[in-house]
Amino acid sequence: MIRIELDEPTLARTRIAISPLSEVVCGLYLLDRNPEGVPWPYQRWAAHARRVLRTDPATAPLDLYSRLGSRSPDFFCPIPPSAAPTIDEELAALRATPVEVIADQLAKHYPDEVPGFLAPFRDAPVRALDRLAGALRAYWDAAVAPHWPAMRAALDEEVLLRARALAADGPDALLSGLHERVRWERPVLTLVKPLDQAFSAVDQRLLLVPLIFSRGALMCSTDHPDIVKVTYQARGAAVLADGPPDAEPAPADRLSLLLGRGRAAVLRALTTPASTAGLAIALGLAPSTVSEHLAALHAAGVVHRRRAGRRVLYGLEPAGVALVTLLTEDRDAA
Repeated sequence: MIRIELDEPTLARTRIAISPLSEVVCGLYLLDRNPEGVPWPYQRWAAHARRVLRTDPATAPLDLYSRLGSRSPDFFCPIPPSAAPTIDEELAALRATPVEVIADQLAKHYPDEVPGFLAPFRDAPVRALDRLAGALRAYWDAAVAPHWPAMRAALDEEVLLRARALAADGPDALLSGLHERVRWERPVLTLVKPLDQAFSAVDQRLLLVPLIFSRGALMCSTDHPDIVKVTYQARGAAVLADGPPDAEPAPADRLSLLLGRGRAAVLRALTTPASTAGLAIALGLAPSTVSEHLAALHAAGVVHRRRAGRRVLYGLEPAGVALVTLLTEDRDAA
């Protein structure tokens, strides 16, 4: 577990950002930590990504990410320079990492001796960073860029939903419903992972970064003097799928018996508001199918729709909350 105690100023400065570079790094962790095969929906993507790493010499420097371990200097995946940077902007920020920052972080993480594979970052940091950035760009172009438009659409919706929750209900509500592996018990934010660590964030800023590839790792960046970056799994990873999961379907519960499996799945998913496209991505259903289910649920008065900019978001009415809560509780108690 990583336990982060957040003071009030840090909590009040909670923000959300997208990070293409963090997606790349977490995707590399996903491959490295699942050598026998990645989970659904990453299989098709992983097969291609492994082929890129195996056959493209330009990606060779990326081997260092598998050697860094669970705690490493943050300059290898720095804080995004804006709320929605491009990969080129993040790689430019990586290349521009001040030499003194590299020296300080290496000394902090390796007080006895810098590992040999990281010596170039100590001895010739400008050249080492440029080589690493070039490898990251080559890997991005071959393994991530083809999927990025769909990934970005899913992430944009995630950011919209979380930003609305933050504005409407404050950081407590946002953090409480972030993800099952991210737990909020004021004033401690806990990341559920094997690493055991605890620290306090005082008069800083909490930056939340949703990732499609966060099944690879929950990342927590703590070296920055002003910002604590925490990544979490965004909804929408199904954009990478080649089809539905192979697992046997779960036995029908009472909500599914009442509404049908598809409509019940849509109703449950709306515990977090979403658009038609977002639901289709999250559930692996055709947008036309989701639209049909939403129309029926809206006509029945169990969901509402609200416009948010150019999107229409659906959420649960009190009757929908009651259906999901009561029938889910009945299933769990059975």
